[in-house]
Amino acid sequence: MKLPRGVCRSKKRNGTVYFRVSITYKGRHISLGSSESIETAAMIYEEASHLRDSGDGVDEYTSYRYISFDKYLTIINYRDNGVYFHNPIYLHQRYFSYFLDRDTELKFDTDDLFFYSQHRIQRRGGHLFVENYGTQMSLFSRYGIHPFAVENKDYRFKNGDVLDFRYANIEIINRYLGVELIENTIPRKYRSFIHVNGYYNLGVFSSEDRAAIAFNKARSFLREKGRNKDTPANYISDMPEEEYREIYESIELPESFLSYVRKLVD
Repeated sequence: MKLPRGVCRSKKRNGTVYFRVSITYKGRHISLGSSESIETAAMIYEEASHLRDSGDGVDEYTSYRYISFDKYLTIINYRDNGVYFHNPIYLHQRYFSYFLDRDTELKFDTDDLFFYSQHRIQRRGGHLFVENYGTQMSLFSRYGIHPFAVENKDYRFKNGDVLDFRYANIEIINRYLGVELIENTIPRKYRSFIHVNGYYNLGVFSSEDRAAIAFNKARSFLREKGRNKDTPANYISDMPEEEYREIYESIELPESFLSYVRKLVD
């Protein structure tokens, strides 16, 4: 049987026959996926051929029935911008879009293009993450948003679009876990707190870093007592180890906090 153009016959390990589809465009071989139906495989190729020669954009995908959205996006980006990506990326003049699906468009600065062309964004339970060196990394942590951060309290998206990860759109209000800026204080002051059957105040500090270190010290005390073992520590970037140790040792946790924790574990 003569196969349609762009379609080749293949077999799974269990002997099931299926059909792989591909197209050659501007000298590049582009895989379009596969189907167990030769008719569907042929239609995938026909739609890719039409898309290649048309001016259809992202919004016109609804008129296509067979080609996957990822492959659709790969072709129109290659057609319009001359750059091939495996991931569902479309380049704009000053930024790029990454589509989780047809209706979910994330925006990033071009500085991030290399990273997201190599790492696929995944979504699970409403959380966005990427696989990086064998571990799952929260998309938010890449932009300085700490675990358990609360939108509009610890960070905010200036234009209100929570899918716009361009750097100018992200404002970090509180960089660290268990730290918050006390409003209307000059010079600035920061409150440190930790969760122990509710939020416990650890004191007010003159710098964000000192407040974060106070949180770390309280966290260490709790872990010594067998509590809050899954709470992550704050990472203080660009601070020499000796300076960190000096501040850590100089911080005195409230006696009321220490006594409360001791009573909990007695």
